[in-house]
Amino acid sequence: MSEQEIIVGLLWNNYLSVALITLVSYEYLLLLDKEVRYVWKRPWSLMSCLYLIVRYFGLFLALLCGFWGGLLYISESVSYDLVVLIEWGFSVYFWFAEAILIWRLYAICDQSKLLLYVLVGLFLPIVALSIGTDIYLYSRRMKEIITPNAKYCTLSFNIGPMPAIYTSIPIVCYDILLVVLAAAILVRHLKERRGIQPRANSYMILIVRYHILYFALNLTNQILLVILWAHIPTPAMCISEFFNDTAPFILAPRLIISIWDTHAHDDCVEVSTTFEDCVCWTSPLRFEQHEMDSVVV
Repeated sequence: MSEQEIIVGLLWNNYLSVALITLVSYEYLLLLDKEVRYVWKRPWSLMSCLYLIVRYFGLFLALLCGFWGGLLYISESVSYDLVVLIEWGFSVYFWFAEAILIWRLYAICDQSKLLLYVLVGLFLPIVALSIGTDIYLYSRRMKEIITPNAKYCTLSFNIGPMPAIYTSIPIVCYDILLVVLAAAILVRHLKERRGIQPRANSYMILIVRYHILYFALNLTNQILLVILWAHIPTPAMCISEFFNDTAPFILAPRLIISIWDTHAHDDCVEVSTTFEDCVCWTSPLRFEQHEMDSVVV
C-alpha cells in the first residue's frame, strides 16, 4: 500500500469516526428517557442487567472505535493495547447479545430447562473458539510507521480471509439454529391458537421477529468481517468497519427497549411489573381472560 493510499485511508477513518461518535451519541440520547422509565425506575431483573451491559459496554466500544485509528494521535504501546481491548470487547459483546437471544427463547418456550441447557451447551464451544481466535490473532505486536507526511500504527496478519471464514461458520450455524427454534415455537403457538377466538400472543410474534432481525444483522456482520480480510478498496473497507462499529451496539439495546415500550403502552392489568414477570405473555390465558372480561364490562 502506497503512502498516498494510507493517507486517504486515514482521512476516511477520520470522517467516519466523526459520524460514528455523532450517531452513537444521538442514539444514546434518544433512548435515555425510556431507559430511565423502564430500567432505573423498575425492579431489577436479569434482562435489565443484560440490557445495561449491552447498552453501556456497547457505547464504550463504539466511542473507543471512533477515537482510535487516526482521529487522535495515540502512541504505539497504547494503540496496541486499545486494539486488543476493542477486539476482545467485540467478542464479549457478542457473547452477551447471544445470551439475550438464548434467554428469550428459554422464556417463550415455557421456560424449558432442557432447551436452556442444550443452547448453552452448544454455545460454550463457540465462546471457546472465539477466545482461541482472539488469542491467535491479537497476540502480535503493532509497529509504528513514520513517513514524511503521516505517522501511523499498523497491524498486519498476512494470513488471508480463510481463518475468518472458518470462525464465522459455527457462529452463523448457531444463529440459524436460534432463528429456526424461534420460528418453530411461533408456528406451534399459532397452531395451538387456531381454534381459539383471542388472537395470538403479540409479544411472542414480536420476539421472534427480533430474533430474525438480529440474525440478519449478525450474518451481515460476519460477512463484512470476512470481507475486511480481503484486499478491498479503502472506502469499502472503511464503510464496512463503520457498520460493524455501530449497528450491533445500536440495535441490541433498542430491540429490548422497544419490547418494554410496547408492553407499557398495551392494555395490560400488570403493566407496572417487569415485562419478564408479566402475565400478558408468560401466562396468556390469564391475559385473555382479562381481555374478555373487559369486553363484557
